[in-house]
Amino acid sequence: LTHSVMNMAAYMSLARLAGLRSCLTVPTRSVSVFSGRPVGQVCSKAVNCRTLRAPQQFPEHLRLQHVHSRSLHTSYRLLSEEAKPEAEPDSEVDLHNIIKDTETVTGSGEQHSFQAETLKLLDIVAKSLYSDKEVFVRELISNASDALEKLRYLSLTQGGSSEPAVPLEIHLGTDLVKGTFTVQDTGVGLTQEEIVENLGTIARSGSKAFLSELENQGQSSAAANSIIGQFGVGFYSTFMVGTKVQVYTKSHHPDSTGYCWTSDGSGSYELAEADGVQRGTKIVVHLKKECMQFAREDDVKEIVTKYSNFVNCPIYLNGKRLNTVEALWMLDGKNVTEEQHEEFYRFIANAYDSPRYTLQYRTDAPLNIRSLFYIPNHKPSMWDLSRQEGMGGVALYSRRVLIQPKAETILPKWLRFVKGVVDSEDIPLNLSRELLQDSALIRKIRSVLTNRIVKFLGDQARRDPAKYQRFVEDNGFFLREGIVSTEDQDERESIAKLLRFESSAEPSGTLVGIEDYCKRMRPGQRNIYYFSAPSRQLAETSPYYEALKKKDIEVLFCYEQYDELVLLQLRQYNRLNLKSIENEVLESDTVEESQDSKVTLSPSKADALMDWMRSALGEKVTNIKVSTRLESHPAMVTVMEMGAARHYLRTAFAGQSEAERWKFLQPTLEINSSHPIIRKLSELKSSDPELARLVVEQVYDNALVAAGLIEDPRSMLNRLNELLTRTLDKH
Repeated sequence: LTHSVMNMAAYMSLARLAGLRSCLTVPTRSVSVFSGRPVGQVCSKAVNCRTLRAPQQFPEHLRLQHVHSRSLHTSYRLLSEEAKPEAEPDSEVDLHNIIKDTETVTGSGEQHSFQAETLKLLDIVAKSLYSDKEVFVRELISNASDALEKLRYLSLTQGGSSEPAVPLEIHLGTDLVKGTFTVQDTGVGLTQEEIVENLGTIARSGSKAFLSELENQGQSSAAANSIIGQFGVGFYSTFMVGTKVQVYTKSHHPDSTGYCWTSDGSGSYELAEADGVQRGTKIVVHLKKECMQFAREDDVKEIVTKYSNFVNCPIYLNGKRLNTVEALWMLDGKNVTEEQHEEFYRFIANAYDSPRYTLQYRTDAPLNIRSLFYIPNHKPSMWDLSRQEGMGGVALYSRRVLIQPKAETILPKWLRFVKGVVDSEDIPLNLSRELLQDSALIRKIRSVLTNRIVKFLGDQARRDPAKYQRFVEDNGFFLREGIVSTEDQDERESIAKLLRFESSAEPSGTLVGIEDYCKRMRPGQRNIYYFSAPSRQLAETSPYYEALKKKDIEVLFCYEQYDELVLLQLRQYNRLNLKSIENEVLESDTVEESQDSKVTLSPSKADALMDWMRSALGEKVTNIKVSTRLESHPAMVTVMEMGAARHYLRTAFAGQSEAERWKFLQPTLEINSSHPIIRKLSELKSSDPELARLVVEQVYDNALVAAGLIEDPRSMLNRLNELLTRTLDKH
């Protein structure tokens, strides 16, 4: 058993050295160490085997066979030394492959030279135009799709080909031994004149000429929406990866002649008649040594799935169908089931959950847009929250062909939690169809899609508030980011409708929107009041809320640290000012007289106390005054634009000296002359100046803590300990 297993391992190592994704033929005497049965009985089910040419360094008895397995990994199939002759691929019901080496060149070929300008452009296309070599697969598939769409249209309008009906399909073939990549379609094909015009001239798009002809004839059809090609350079991307390119083609016209076009891209091409050519076009790319990955089935499958998975015709790779997922965004939303949406969401988002919300949006005017958006059901991770490049969640397609897998210009960055697809015929692309041209049209598409998503979320909030509340809890960060990052006030206000806050008019845990607040505003009220605090308990016991509570004005409570910055950036909503109650307290000129009989300091004692406090606090305070707005608190601090001040202290003034911070803040201390601490302090300043100094410093720091202006409250610990010591000494 050990000897057999070692032999099997040696054979596998040889196969890896040969670079072949193949399976090995070894004697059936080798058995599985897992079950004791022959290994050939426990391997994955093989769909088809086709013999490959073994390298010369392999022993003669080692027969390599390539297995097309239904499994996602490479399978090793073990057969007996006396293996029976293999069945031809055509006899396998699971495979469907039209690629055959039936073409033969007849007669001598005609040599043609590219023009000097064309040769220079060919060099640019082959070396500089495309950023990634793999896109040549996308370009060839797009060309093949156009050929099929043209034939589909001609068959409907002119009767099509006189040949027996052949399915409209695209077939791809890889051959690692020969080092070739093949793409073949059953489309319209080319005549000799069309070969010279289209393949002998770069930047002449046959697809574009076809559409122009339809326009000149005053005809419009679905073909116009399915044709992909625009620039006439995609075919020449093959010279990025190939040393030689052969094109076998036969027109759909009756009694057409087959031709073979051959070029190495060095300056000329050869055109000759050929027999055995099927209707359509077959392109064989002889790959460069450094591009042999395109002769491997798994690599090509990954590329096709990435770029051309939704092309409107069947694509086969070595006889196996690839594009089985339907382009749901092109279908009528009424005909798409929830199960289809769930499957498609998992495919494009690489997710395992179900979408929380689904939005399918399509319009033809003023822009052609087909889009399908999903909002995930899971809470975003820290990686999702980052604003790094390449974090877009929407794939951009043009006529079902992938342009960008993560398009960052189609939706604003704050909507990166949205997954989905956008397909538009109006997208302005550059020559390589890899990059978007920055234009007013792109900004228009972005604006249309953003407004539609925002409107959709608003509708969901009204339809199911509980479900929407869970969405806001998970994704509220993105909504706030949208308000801060956009420069358009109308867009800010539309996003602000989606935010949710607790309100002083509602019980704890109930969230309301800004629109709900506006509906409950008192007549003549011109401000929307909010207050930023870590929790509702701290908000309701704050001296600032106490000062406004007597006016019976509803206040929105903001618990997130960045809420304050968001509302400062928003500034207005529906021509109403958003104002922090801290600023309202500072700016309020009216003072409500208390009806309760309170013991307060006399004006002379209050003035004397304030003079002493100014001397004790020094540069920490700019002004001290008596306030009648306070009841349960001895004092509070007010500064201009409190929210902005807190933000600057955490950012621009981080690490600055204390003197610079006080100079920036210019705080005003408002004292409650009826509070027991303030009245006792008035007496203490004369009887025990040292203790009074400790008390006034603590009162001031307490006010700073309530205002959120203390950088590190641990600085108060020594003073608090000293105050406790003095208090306990009296007992």
